[in-house]
Amino acid sequence: MKIRNMVLMWLKAQQSHSSVQATVDLVQKFVTWIPVDKKRCYSLIHACKIVWPILWRCYIIFAIFASFLYYSHLDNEIKDRRREALISMCEQRARMLQEQFIVSVNHIHALAILVSTFHFNTSPSAIYQRTFAEYTANTAFERPLVGGVAYAQRVASAERDSFEEEHGWTIKTMERVPSPARDEYAPAIFYQETVSYLESLDMMSGEEDKENILRARATGKAVLTRPFRLLGSHHLGVVMTIPVYKTKLPDSPTVEQRVQATAGYIGGAFDVESLVEKLLGQLAGRQEIVVNVYDITNSSDPLVMYQSQYQDGDMTFIHMCDLDFGDPFRKHQVVCRYLQKAPTSNSAVGNPLMCFVIAILFGYIVYNGLMGIANVMDDLDEMQRLKVQAEAADVAKSQFLATVSHEIRTPMNGILGMLSLLQDTELSSTQQSYTQTAQVCGKALIALINQVLDRAKIEGGKLELEVVAFSVRSIVDDVVSLFSEKSRSRGLELAVFVSDTVPEILLGDPGRFRQIITTLVGNSVKFTKRGHIFVKVHLADDSKVELDAKTKTMTNGKHNEGVVRIRSHVFNTLSGCETADDQSGRDVFQGLRVAERPQSDTSTDDFGLEGMPGNITLMVSVEDTGIGIPLHAQERVFMPFMQADSSTSRHFGGTGIGLSISKCLVQLMGGQIGFISWPRVGSTFTFTAVFGRFDEARCGYLKKNIQDDSANSIEGIKAIVLDHRSARAAVTKYHLKRLGIEVEVTNSVKIVAGLLGKGGCINPGFKCQPDIIFVEKDLWLYSEADLNSWLHEWKHNGCICKLPKLILLATNVSSEELEEAKASGFADTVVMKPLRASLVAACLHQVLGSARRVQHAIDTNESVGKKVLFGKKILVVDDNMVNRIVAAGALKKLGAEVECADSGKAALAMLKPPHHYDACFMDIQMPEMDGFDVTRRIRLMESSTYHNDGPAVGGVGSSLLSKHHMPILAMTADVIHATYEECMKCGMDGYVSKPLVEENLFQAISKIFKQNHNSDP
Repeated sequence: MKIRNMVLMWLKAQQSHSSVQATVDLVQKFVTWIPVDKKRCYSLIHACKIVWPILWRCYIIFAIFASFLYYSHLDNEIKDRRREALISMCEQRARMLQEQFIVSVNHIHALAILVSTFHFNTSPSAIYQRTFAEYTANTAFERPLVGGVAYAQRVASAERDSFEEEHGWTIKTMERVPSPARDEYAPAIFYQETVSYLESLDMMSGEEDKENILRARATGKAVLTRPFRLLGSHHLGVVMTIPVYKTKLPDSPTVEQRVQATAGYIGGAFDVESLVEKLLGQLAGRQEIVVNVYDITNSSDPLVMYQSQYQDGDMTFIHMCDLDFGDPFRKHQVVCRYLQKAPTSNSAVGNPLMCFVIAILFGYIVYNGLMGIANVMDDLDEMQRLKVQAEAADVAKSQFLATVSHEIRTPMNGILGMLSLLQDTELSSTQQSYTQTAQVCGKALIALINQVLDRAKIEGGKLELEVVAFSVRSIVDDVVSLFSEKSRSRGLELAVFVSDTVPEILLGDPGRFRQIITTLVGNSVKFTKRGHIFVKVHLADDSKVELDAKTKTMTNGKHNEGVVRIRSHVFNTLSGCETADDQSGRDVFQGLRVAERPQSDTSTDDFGLEGMPGNITLMVSVEDTGIGIPLHAQERVFMPFMQADSSTSRHFGGTGIGLSISKCLVQLMGGQIGFISWPRVGSTFTFTAVFGRFDEARCGYLKKNIQDDSANSIEGIKAIVLDHRSARAAVTKYHLKRLGIEVEVTNSVKIVAGLLGKGGCINPGFKCQPDIIFVEKDLWLYSEADLNSWLHEWKHNGCICKLPKLILLATNVSSEELEEAKASGFADTVVMKPLRASLVAACLHQVLGSARRVQHAIDTNESVGKKVLFGKKILVVDDNMVNRIVAAGALKKLGAEVECADSGKAALAMLKPPHHYDACFMDIQMPEMDGFDVTRRIRLMESSTYHNDGPAVGGVGSSLLSKHHMPILAMTADVIHATYEECMKCGMDGYVSKPLVEENLFQAISKIFKQNHNSDP
């Protein structure tokens, strides 16, 4: 029961995803519940064996249901095709019947015109019964649907006697009896031989015929009777009547004019049954449907015009088509259906049945496999519990990252803001350095948060790289500063070297480049307890080791399993420890010795950046002397969430995702990544990346911006580096030369004493009097007696030259060692490793007594920002007190007068027109009333107060030109593009993401006050 409850709780947490705490509590319960006896394990196995049969039965039901749905789908497709075929055949027959009917009607119309022309308008008449019968008989093929035609003359009551005398017969009714007296008669005088029985019959004596005649002469159009049994054939048919006029009618005749001009009537008998049978006989080869024709003038009582002899058939599909026979009063319709029911489709039955059989076989295989797994779970019970525990922890981690990553930005905004404000206070060089390091760490943390959120983009292949100008050396220095404290605490030598052939400025994505190096250096620091970590950057073309060839050996531990490393005591490396890639270390050391020219603007000139198209490929190596990677685990190093073994995460931490992300980023940068690693020796990770060249003129401008101004006052200083390790001394020399210091390297105190001469007199072989002597802590401790003896001799003998300043270089130093060094004559300031240009410059200023306080990269934007914002009144709206303090401090630093509001309602009250504020920084996420709603209301107040005919809400547009439009900038930790669009939509003028960075803040301010800034002298 306990297992069942735990599983149900886990499923509930998976379905809800509404609370991180629920999942965290679940993980804690899984951690506290670890079965230790076999009884609980067997209970879990038994539960699985009960669940799988239930799932198997459910699967069978699902397979049956899915097969039925598939059968229904196929059957519906067949029915749809059958329905479409019925519609096509029915419309074809209706179209043929209608076309032939219209052709017959047109010929009867022509016959009416013939009679009107040659019988009434010609004297004497040119038409007689014989000529009419011959003509109609010869032209019968043009009227295939007409059984016969006849002409009935209109005879008034007064003209009856003379008419009968003229024709020699008496006018009769349809019953063939003399017609009684009536106002008007319509006896047939001309007729086709097929309807000769109509001679002398009065068409007005029949109700249907009379109604037809009256309607025809009133409308002037062909009219049809309702279906009835025709005389002679007794088939169902209709009679069409067309009026014949003896005079020409006006353009728009009235009914009375039509009646007066009527001379007679042409009638045609349509034997519909015979005609439809004849039409269907032409399609006998495709006779698949039953066709019925109806007169639906009275929709409640349709009249049959043609009915098939097949009354049975498939009544599933019935299609109806309307017929237009030319009489607008009569409506006709064709109704079609299949003659036979459709046979059962083999594909509709066979395909679902086959799928069902395959699904059952597949399910049976899976079911047996799962049951087999359940049968061996007694040997894997502990592993299974750990797996469930890990999955629950992963769910908790994912939910935690998704929920908290956004919220981290708010306190980070306060941290970075307060650090920025702290930098403006009076600080010592060490405090200034610590503050800068803390700020760099905070910015790196923000970058890492962004990278976690970008993980989904990397997996989905939607990550895009920036292309901006950046300094490789600044990025590497910043990454090293992140791990300086940890490396010092472990006594590790952490150093960086960038080849002189690497241009100062490149084009690429500095954030992703920084992320890769941070991951590699972080792993080295994590797995290294002694020795050193060395970051080397040079051009791939200068390397003597091909990365492709290296990757084949560095990622394949199988080839090296039988190799034994012969280790000597001291190696020519940074720390004297052996490294995994000895050849790479020797090559880099030779490069350090060759790179003797000082850093200057000529480095980019020598490289030929100006006007030189193409890209530059950098090779970055991170060398460490850590525990190395086991040979059996080297093949899966770059797999996500994979580590060397299960104890790696427990001992060293981490998730195993960093290297997989780095590999994806390297591939996006057009490079490769690989490594060489030996257990208990160390690892060397190397990657390449392709960057763009940068224009020399722009390069010089950016170099001036990124250089540390503090280096200008120490440029030209002469120094000696005293270090018995040539590789480490070369790295120190590289960093000092970056500051413009002239450096000499030696490995012995006696050599220094010999170069300076006795009594402080400079030896003629020495170039110049040094200002500073940098002494490595290791050498000082090893040769402390020699150093003290030389210093004593220098101080007590007559010295011509001033004693150089002695500065200790140390990875870590205790308070006792520091006091002992001071007593020996060293300066109070110790240059702590890892070496960075800014830190060395600050220490030198402090040692040399420079009056100018060291600042970190004075921002030239600050003076421009003060010019733009001086005297401006700005309102900061944020519900978080720390955020208000940070924003206010940053704006005051730029010369603005700042007031704060802690809610949207307070901001509305303060911004009610008229007000004295020039701009407003608005937080988006606030309780009660968010920033979007506040902005809309502000724009509405502006519109209603100052320009009633203008738009109520607008962004940067024509309203911004109005003096009454107050700029509003959004402040938020949400950096997705949809939020920016919403800001613009609600009427904001800009967007500043948290944490607030002075450069971004200045850019946003400059954009808003651009015209005011341009008008200032």
